[in-house]
Amino acid sequence: MELIKILTPDFLYPDERGLLVQLCGGGYEQVNAVFTKKGSIRGNFHYHKNTKEAYFVLSGKILLTAEKNGVTEKRVFETGEMFLIEEFVKHSLDFIEDTYLVVLYSKCVENADGTKDIHTC
Repeated sequence: MELIKILTPDFLYPDERGLLVQLCGGGYEQVNAVFTKKGSIRGNFHYHKNTKEAYFVLSGKILLTAEKNGVTEKRVFETGEMFLIEEFVKHSLDFIEDTYLVVLYSKCVENADGTKDIHTC
């Protein structure tokens, strides 16, 4: 069972000015920019019933732990890497370095009725 899916950006455009990275051309309703300090934890094993999350590490390093149906996967992600967490996959992120992330959500986490698609165990 593959809990952590590795993604690649749609394209990279390096030139003398720097680098343009197109993460996706569509398919996401919510985008968050996140900065987290070294030693912090985010997620703490929550999951989403209706939302997929794609992460792009702008800079830094994290340890992702994903769990589903008794299966656990762990992987370190660094600057320039991208991955996807599917619905119903519990996940937690441990920040090894100060880290900047872009997080793309397939659907908005906030529902029209005010509830959130964020669930804990």
